[in-house]
Order: sequence, then C-alpha cells, then structure tokens
Amino acid sequence: MNSNTFRMPAAALLAAGAVALLAAPPALATGGTGGGGEGSSGAVVLRAGLDVSLLNKTVNVPLKTSLNEVSAPQTAQKTALTVTLDGVEQGQPVSILKADVATSKATADKNRAEAEANLAKARVHVPGLPGLSLIEVEKVTSKAVCEAGKKPVATSNVLGSVTALGKRTTLSAAGPTVVDVPGVGSVTLQLSATETTSTTAAATALRLKVAVNPAKLNVAEVDGEIVLAEAHCTAPAGPAPSTEPAAKPETTPAAVAGVKPQTAPGGKPAAQANLAETGAGSVTPYVAGGALLLLGIGGGALVVTRRGKAPQGS
Repeated sequence: MNSNTFRMPAAALLAAGAVALLAAPPALATGGTGGGGEGSSGAVVLRAGLDVSLLNKTVNVPLKTSLNEVSAPQTAQKTALTVTLDGVEQGQPVSILKADVATSKATADKNRAEAEANLAKARVHVPGLPGLSLIEVEKVTSKAVCEAGKKPVATSNVLGSVTALGKRTTLSAAGPTVVDVPGVGSVTLQLSATETTSTTAAATALRLKVAVNPAKLNVAEVDGEIVLAEAHCTAPAGPAPSTEPAAKPETTPAAVAGVKPQTAPGGKPAAQANLAETGAGSVTPYVAGGALLLLGIGGGALVVTRRGKAPQGS
C-alpha cells in the first residue's frame, strides 16, 4: 500500500473539518443583566389601635396612632419620646406614651435589609386612666435582619421589670399573661413574638390586648391593641442570574488504542508534517487525529483481507 492511500482520506477529512468549523457559531459572552431588587424594612416604637366609647355620646371614637414609624429602602431614623391623642378626656389631650429612650431605624439596599426598634423607661396610658399606667417597661427591643442569600433573622427582648395596671408582672414565653384589676379593666400581654420565612423576618417585643372600663372622665370603655417595639424586613432579590451561554468545551479526537503517532524527522508527528506541506491551518490537530484513526482502521482491514486470501492448507 503506497502513501497515496492515506493522503486522500486526510484531504477529505480536512475539507469536512473546515466545513464544520465554519458552520459552528462562536460562543459570545453577553454578560448578566445585573442586580436584583432592593430589600425593604420597617420599624415602629409604638402602634395603637383603640376604640373609645364616650358616656355622653352613642358613638365610638376610633383612635389610631404610632410613634417613630420608619421604613426603607431609604435609611430612616426617628427618636421622638412622646405621642398624644386629643379630644377623648373631656377635650383634654392624653399622652399615650412617655419614654426616656424611643428609637427606630430602618435601612435597605441590594444586599441587606435591617430594622430595629428600642424603648426604655416607657409608660403607656389609655383614655380614662390619667393616673394609672396601662403598662410600664424597663426596656424592650426588636430587630429584623434580611440579607440576600441568607436565612432572615428576627429577635426581640423584654428586659427588666414590667408593671401592668399597677401590678408587677412576670411574663411567660409559654403564653399570654392576663392582668385583671376589678373596677378598672384588664390587659393581656403577649411576650416577644418572632416569625421568619425564607425571605422575611418580623419581631414584636410586646403586644397588649386592652379592655378598660373605668367609667371616669367621660370614658365608658376602651378596647383595642397596642404593640411595642416592632421590626420587619424583606430580603433583597439578589443578583439576577447570568444569561451568558456556557462555553463549549474543546474536544480532541479520542486516542486509538495501540496506535502511536508516527514522527517525522525533527520530532513533528508525520501526519502534521504532511499537512504542513498543504498549508493546513488551525484545524491541523483535528485532521492529524483523524488520519491516525483512519490508519488504524485501514491497517486492520488490510490484515483481514490478506488472511482471507491465504492458500488453503497453509
């Protein structure tokens, strides 16, 4: 078998390889669309929703108020120490909350959302009880943190003593605590509630259910709810997934078992040296591998043919 037997398959393989390379489009790096949405957060020192019934009227007066309520994405912070309601005790204002410390803060961006509320040396009043605090607390705090890609965290604490309707009270995490004062009313205290999901967190230091019937100062009954130190957040969406196509792995011809590349003088593989004479370009490695494969297959076929033609009886 002469050398022309191998040159023609190699030339055919070179032409096929060139067509395949021209037909395959290049992988373009387009990059991702970038950043997801910002997170959000909010906090409030006190939130009150009360219904007040007046003795000389047949209507209920809904009273809703909050102290130091903030929200983000934009960073926000408030430090007011009192909140009052007007026109419920014979036209006189009622101070719902007085505190030595009352702060709330909320921040949020594309990586993290966080909120916290703090209250210290606080006294809460409701209409009809001018000389008696609904509740007095030493310190309550709540904090919520939502970071992109991480589990949200919510914490709340009630520190120091708590006095409800003039009674020193011990709160329990096992369930609500009820303080009942005959002739005055009752208050139900729910301690330190937190809740988290995969993307949100919320914390409330103290929640009060109020039912007061003092029958004084033109007030017959007060019902509703008061929340102390509340914080919540929602995690940022995080970076958007990249739309860059996956790079195609470079493929090389599989080696044929038992066949070693032939080398020409100078150390270059024989197939590569022959192709260099024809001006082969960047597809040379593919053609060289294909030529070796054809060589192995062709050699095997030649052996079989010769054995088939051997004279019988040899």
